[in-house]
Amino acid sequence: MSLTLRRRRVVMEVPATWMGRVKAQAVRTGRRMAPMADQARTATAHRIEDARYWAAPRLESAAHGFEDQVAPKVSSMLTTAARKIDPTPSRSRQWPAFILVTGLAVGAIGYLFYRRNAQQWTEHMKDSASDASRWVNEKAERTAEASDQMAADASSKADETSRKMS
Repeated sequence: MSLTLRRRRVVMEVPATWMGRVKAQAVRTGRRMAPMADQARTATAHRIEDARYWAAPRLESAAHGFEDQVAPKVSSMLTTAARKIDPTPSRSRQWPAFILVTGLAVGAIGYLFYRRNAQQWTEHMKDSASDASRWVNEKAERTAEASDQMAADASSKADETSRKMS
């Protein structure tokens, strides 16, 4: 009794030129990398959405804090100035005008402080948002590099195996 084994042969087309081999390798690597790139894109989108969910309540809290702390102080200064300007009989007519001008100056200074603090707060929020975005981009780049390395290792092993089979 004899035992016959059949070998299955895999037919592979090997490009004749160096450029053709490089192109074929690039196409194979691209096909392998497509699912990983899709996963990285999805993960990045989720991370950005998470960052937005994190930042929104903090921005709102900062706005309420500003309203609760700075606005009452400016209001009380203006109220005090208004009481002093009140047209009750006074000894001097120049005194109410002086208080009015002082109140306007205090109001202008308060407005300038408000604008400066709002601008600083906005810049701080931009910095923290850009830090979060930069972190997500770096994470995506590291993931892409790791997947490129894995694809290159797999490709080299496949090439080595195909050379052994030939």
